[in-house]
Amino acid sequence: MLRLSIDSKAKVKIGNLSRRGQARTLKANQADDHDDHWAAVLVPFGILDVADSQLSLYFGQSAETSDFIVDCLDAWWDEHRASYPDIQALAIDLDGGSAVRSNRTQFIKRLVQFVQATGLKLHLTYYPPYHSKYNPIERCWAALENYWNGTLLNTVDEALRWASNMTWNGISPLVHLVEGIYPKRVSVPKQELEECEQQWQRSEILPKWDISIFPA
Repeated sequence: MLRLSIDSKAKVKIGNLSRRGQARTLKANQADDHDDHWAAVLVPFGILDVADSQLSLYFGQSAETSDFIVDCLDAWWDEHRASYPDIQALAIDLDGGSAVRSNRTQFIKRLVQFVQATGLKLHLTYYPPYHSKYNPIERCWAALENYWNGTLLNTVDEALRWASNMTWNGISPLVHLVEGIYPKRVSVPKQELEECEQQWQRSEILPKWDISIFPA
């Protein structure tokens, strides 16, 4: 079993905007002190291999949805599966964000599709409300903020470059730009949802926070 920690962070506005950081320059960067306009918005999502400290960062350009998150997980597995030939299950630490709640119907459906396609078992362990700070990837987001807050993220390429140059435990992250539009409020019909939930085995003690998903 391979343990992963996943989470998203606040959207990043791209433009000549002050990020309240400090830069080691003789002259301070001139930035807009009000974010009343910007060129683009990035949606950051991260996957941390807890044992190896390898961080993968995905920057979407649409919305944080269940489809966006599972697409990133799909892409991560396709990129790394050759490195883990003996792995049969993923243990995923996550919080109860709106796109990954254990009652989000599209999230349920997409994870069932993921285990069917990969043959992997998933074990979801949710941090309870107000405790997501203990999720290991939260410390990666703090490191990224400390690293790039002193600069101006004027373009998407500049933001990706800064994210690529940070390090976590001495290792640079793998950074990806995710294309495509992700519609919000996608739901699953009741009958289809009931079929998917048959593969979701919820803990009797913590049914919202401790879930195993098995291939059919």
